[in-house]
Amino acid sequence: MERYEVWAPAASTMRLLVDDDVIEMEPSDEGWWCADGPRGDYGYQIDGDDSVLPDPRSRWQPDGVHGRSRFFDTQAFQWSDAGWRGRSIEGGVIYELHVGAFTPEGTFEAAAGRLDHLLAIGVTHVELMPVNAFNGDYNWGYDGVLWYAVHERYGGPAAYQEFVDICHAKGLAVIQDVVHNHLGPSGNYLPRFGPYLASEGRSAWGEHVNLTELAVRDYILDNMAYWFEQMHVDGLRLDAVHALRDLGGKHLLQEMAERRTQLEETTGRALELIAESDLNDPVMITPIDHGGYGLDAQWSDDFHHALHVALTGEVDGYYADFASLSSLATVLEHGFFHAGSYSSFRGREHGHPIDTDRTPAWRLVVSAQNHDQIGNRARGDRITEVLGESELLIAALMLYAGPFTPMLFMGEEWAAATPFQFFTSHPEPELCRAVADGRRGEFARMGWDLSVVPDPQHPGTYEASHLDWTEPGQRPNKRVLDGYRRLAELRVSVAALIDPAFATGHVEVDDERQRLRFTRGAGLDRPAEVIVNFGADPWEIGVSADAELLFSTDAGVRLVGGALTLPPRSGALLLHAP
Repeated sequence: MERYEVWAPAASTMRLLVDDDVIEMEPSDEGWWCADGPRGDYGYQIDGDDSVLPDPRSRWQPDGVHGRSRFFDTQAFQWSDAGWRGRSIEGGVIYELHVGAFTPEGTFEAAAGRLDHLLAIGVTHVELMPVNAFNGDYNWGYDGVLWYAVHERYGGPAAYQEFVDICHAKGLAVIQDVVHNHLGPSGNYLPRFGPYLASEGRSAWGEHVNLTELAVRDYILDNMAYWFEQMHVDGLRLDAVHALRDLGGKHLLQEMAERRTQLEETTGRALELIAESDLNDPVMITPIDHGGYGLDAQWSDDFHHALHVALTGEVDGYYADFASLSSLATVLEHGFFHAGSYSSFRGREHGHPIDTDRTPAWRLVVSAQNHDQIGNRARGDRITEVLGESELLIAALMLYAGPFTPMLFMGEEWAAATPFQFFTSHPEPELCRAVADGRRGEFARMGWDLSVVPDPQHPGTYEASHLDWTEPGQRPNKRVLDGYRRLAELRVSVAALIDPAFATGHVEVDDERQRLRFTRGAGLDRPAEVIVNFGADPWEIGVSADAELLFSTDAGVRLVGGALTLPPRSGALLLHAP
């Protein structure tokens, strides 16, 4: 017999249905209901309603989010990672992928077969876009409604455990993207059970999660513990934490950090929490004893925006504030560009400064491409469409040789030609129209051509977003991939490239001629220097006579004696003698 428990304070009566058995449940304390029953496919009936609802804490939904839950024994898997102690992102490289679009098969098993490819480009952490259960066959994952269940089409929970175990055997940590700030619009039965959603206030994605309710907070904290303890993940990427409306005395994020620390003690593994935040507020990564929330890292979109503008010249929408190359210099030296400055896109002052004396630069996760910055463009187009080989390698150089934790998006390492478009498979026609209309409204603010927006519901949109694994062996894809591999080698062999101190990085920038020099590891025995010519004219620059050219983005880069020559739109990495 199994013990079934469910929090349903809104119910007057509760029934448990297990296969053909119907069992009356007994109320317990604080809105919980309990019953003993056999193991089988199960669900709940509330107040005599004929509909059978899945378990809010379901571990397995083999028939989708509208079907019954199935018992999943998380302890049955024979883990081989007993010696694994976790791996900090400090000095590491993150690789973000969508399980369904990463391979033609779209499964955990198929993704595991590509892990050696990631090792060759220096990846230390595999970050999975959300995999919890959502309605339909395919989706980005941010429409999840059952936070504990793994989407069946990817392989379900057992295949997930197998994937994590294989990653650990290869020395790769796993970061799971989780969405605790909202629920998807289809298959969300949680409000039938209790006040999971707030009665007042909503974000762009719907009603706020009700963080005034202790049981809802526990639902999130227990979910965090589930991924760490039962699924053996090493880190969680917390989606859009700025949408967590928490007016309590202690913020939920601080509670998560405290719970994480406890779990580190019980699991014997290093565990990390990484916030996606639109606030540019270092409170996320400030230690708790210094008044912060105590998370390990947070995304910094300012780096992406400044680099994107420097490479593409695009200054529409939120890119407008980053038109000057000096914005990239500000980000490299201070972490954020908007740290109390006026944001023209927001129409107000935005952000807060980072204490760079106390905060190591690796706590900021940065990218040249990611699912948002590609998929939330009108066509889901990559910068590959408008940049040449040297320019793409400049982006790689700024990531691998920069001060922050680099994150790559699947396929960027070989200049993938495939887009990454927004795709859904909602069965409700009205919902489909609402999603499409909402996205067109967002794109209008950016000044993009609405006529080219693909239909998220069309199967071809999903298929077009799959990586083409024949590309890496083709030219010029192979040349770009070789550049990523070379930079990966340098990142682990040149100490200056993983120096975490803001104070040892110095930037000189020429806005008029679009030129940048960035010293890494100043004060170390062998400092490095990143020199990039974003401009249209060649640049001849004097460097130390003992400088060694480690990497260049263009075959025309020359170092002769103490003179470095950079063609237009090219970059170089130098290592200086002691």
